Amino acid sequence: MADEQRNNQQTDRSQGQNPDGPTFQSTVTRETGETGIHLELNLHGTGQTKLDFPVPFLRHMLHLFAVHGQFDLTVEADGDIDVDDHHLVEDIGLCLGKAISQALGNKVGIRRYGERHTPMDETLARCVLDLSGRPAFRLLASFTNERIGSFPTELVSEFFKSVANEGRMALHLAILYGENNHHMVEGLFKAMGAALRQSVELSGGGVPSSKGVLE
Repeated sequence: MADEQRNNQQTDRSQGQNPDGPTFQSTVTRETGETGIHLELNLHGTGQTKLDFPVPFLRHMLHLFAVHGQFDLTVEADGDIDVDDHHLVEDIGLCLGKAISQALGNKVGIRRYGERHTPMDETLARCVLDLSGRPAFRLLASFTNERIGSFPTELVSEFFKSVANEGRMALHLAILYGENNHHMVEGLFKAMGAALRQSVELSGGGVPSSKGVLE
C-alpha cells in the first residue's frame, strides 16, 4: 500500500510539472461550407481504424498509415465531392495534422525525428520527418498516371502538404524508384506512418531541442 501511494504521488507530481505534455490523443472537428470532418487520433494505439468518408483510395491509404504507425484513427467525413475530391482530401489532411500537433503538446520526452525506407514490390519510398514546430514539405515523385482509379494523383501532394502545415513538421517524402503508381503512393503512406511512430516514441528526456522548446 505504501509503495502504491508513493507511485501515485510521483505520477501526480509528474503531471503537475508538465500539464502541457504529450497526451498522444486528440479529437478534431472541422465544419465548413465545403466539408464536415470528425477525426480522432491516438498516436500510441494499436492500429485500429474507423474510416467513413466517400474517397475509397484515401480510406485505403489511411488504413495503411494507421496500421504501419500503430495509430488508432477515426475519420468520419463528407464534403462536396460532386465538385471533386480536392476539398475533402485537403481538409482531412488539415485535420490529421492538427490532431498530431495537439496530441503532442509541448513535445517533452518524444524522439522528435523519424525516418523510414519502405519497399513496396518494385518501388522504394522514403519518409524523413522532424516534429520541429516549423512547417516544411517536399515531395519528390514522378507519377505517370493522372489518376489511380478515380483518385487524382495530384491530391497526394495536397494531402501530405496539409498534414505538414497543420502538424507543424518538416516532412520530406521521396520515391527513390518505382513503376506502379499505386505502389508509389502506398509506399509513401506506409513510410510516413512508420516514421511518425518512431518520432513520437518516448526517449526519456526533456524537450528534444537545444533551444529548450518546440512549438
